[in-house]
Amino acid sequence: RKRRLLAVIPVYVGTVSGTQVRVGELFTEAVRRNAAAILLAHNHPSGDPTPSADDLRTTADAVAAGRLLGCPVIDHLVFGAGCWWSLRERSGISFDD
Repeated sequence: RKRRLLAVIPVYVGTVSGTQVRVGELFTEAVRRNAAAILLAHNHPSGDPTPSADDLRTTADAVAAGRLLGCPVIDHLVFGAGCWWSLRERSGISFDD
């Protein structure tokens, strides 16, 4: 509840062009560990952290799933070359936690 980091769990390893994400798998360890919330993060090998359409869709789907599971998504961070993008702050998706 104090948003203390419990673990960093790599769920997927993608390629330079992307990866397929199954939203349910994003929550597996969080549910197993009885986590109060999750934070999603990934990198863009191109160096440009601007979220893709797939990033936005996956985030919206994860936020909806988190609501159902009682394990909200705190944010989804996208890292690029020396910079990052917070979807909570800049995407218009309502995280409602």
